[in-house]
Amino acid sequence: MPRPALHLAVEIDGDGAHPAAWRRAAHSPGELLTPRRLARVAAVAENAGFTLVTLEDSILPPGAGNGPGDGSGPVGRIGAVERAAFVAASTSVLGVAPVVATTYAEPFHVSSQLASLDHVSAGRAGWVVGVEEDPAAARAWGRPAVEGADALAREARDGLRVVRDLWDSWEDDAVIRSVATSRYLDRSRLHSIDFTGETYSVKGPSIVPRPPQGRPVVLARPGLVPAGLADVALVGGATPAEAGGAAGAAGAPLAFAELEVALDTAGETARERIAHLERYAPWESGPDRLRYAGPAAGLVDLLAELGGHVDGVRLRPLVLDEDLAVLSRLVLPELFARRIAARPLPGTTLRASLGLPRPLSRFTTDGAAALVREETR
Repeated sequence: MPRPALHLAVEIDGDGAHPAAWRRAAHSPGELLTPRRLARVAAVAENAGFTLVTLEDSILPPGAGNGPGDGSGPVGRIGAVERAAFVAASTSVLGVAPVVATTYAEPFHVSSQLASLDHVSAGRAGWVVGVEEDPAAARAWGRPAVEGADALAREARDGLRVVRDLWDSWEDDAVIRSVATSRYLDRSRLHSIDFTGETYSVKGPSIVPRPPQGRPVVLARPGLVPAGLADVALVGGATPAEAGGAAGAAGAPLAFAELEVALDTAGETARERIAHLERYAPWESGPDRLRYAGPAAGLVDLLAELGGHVDGVRLRPLVLDEDLAVLSRLVLPELFARRIAARPLPGTTLRASLGLPRPLSRFTTDGAAALVREETR
């Protein structure tokens, strides 16, 4: 049986994947943080047929690791959740998934932010689980540093569990709005989560009603959190076959391959564009991340091959203003024509677009026997 069509995501933080991408942007440097530019990029992605966009984030500015005054990249950004809310309000079909780390941020606040985003977007919210590895992030938060892979994974795991439980702490029918009895809530359907971890505890319940999707879609790297806690594993691999092997080992319901792309444009080849930017800063690839540089037709063939191994792909364009235009004109239309990729349908939630079921609250008092816990504590 053939695999379902690919789901396509694109990262739209900053001006592109290359740290010097701003030098080739179609806007003036001062427009990078303006709502007009963000809305324009989101509209291009939605009209092209992407299933969702992701928004990178950190408490540290994106140029913090490059050294002072090297000029290789931007040194500021607006918070990903705030940008995601703006994108949600300016689009109607596109899924929106900000990167949010619980390494130092309070999971209670993260839960409220993402639940609110799901309400604002009418069920199109996702969450890319991030980590803050730089010790400077701890200083910015005024917290003791979380050091080592095990400690970082612990904070991500515990944070995700707390956030999910808080989403579940309001049952779907907790809000009754009964005029006859003057009751807004059925308090029996609100639940304390009573979480106790190694470094903190949370009682709950949430201050935000249950999200429209039940739980926004969770995307995470394999190994960062237990497989049963994530909806989408973001996998690497030097080849499509390696990405497929990583997808099979991840254990999540869906797996998206990470793919950096630089495409030929009308005036320059991808290699020439990369060489120009390499004069200012190196384009360092992520661990085992696929990278494609060349004509649009070659990318279509690569995505068709990936479709036999993974459920989706998250693209990281070299320069958004240049590569996103080529993707929307030459790549995605061909993928849809050949039924390699799937375009999201109007009026659907992100979960529905991805073919994921809407989960019951783990605290539900009706049909509890049908509830299967996705996690092992």
